[in-house]
Amino acid sequence: MRAVDPVDLVKAFLDSLPDIPEGSAIGDLANREDGDTSVYLEHSGGFRMVRDRMDRADIEYSVYHLDRAACVELAGLCRTHLLETLPGLVIDGVEILDVEDISTPRYLPDQTSREHVYGGEVTLFYCEF
Repeated sequence: MRAVDPVDLVKAFLDSLPDIPEGSAIGDLANREDGDTSVYLEHSGGFRMVRDRMDRADIEYSVYHLDRAACVELAGLCRTHLLETLPGLVIDGVEILDVEDISTPRYLPDQTSREHVYGGEVTLFYCEF
């Protein structure tokens, strides 16, 4: 069994959506410039649900934008796609069985760049085949 990076799965999914700004989904902040519209993804936890069959991964998403209203809109759009569009898809040989909310997007302004940030968290349930 190979190691699956759930951040890569969510990034590939968001990158495939025409209404998510191109290149905005990122798995690290290393090359991010202040002012870039970004959807930063972090793997925050999880565990094996069913031996050799199903995993659970908790994913935090943080949307950065210079405009607060646009930030709220993009965070809500990401949440909707994660909850409504992602379940049932197969990405890189991994089937996303379900997605559930852990927390809805909340305001978390960046203290350094002063950008608007809205962040939420979801749980992915997935299996490899």
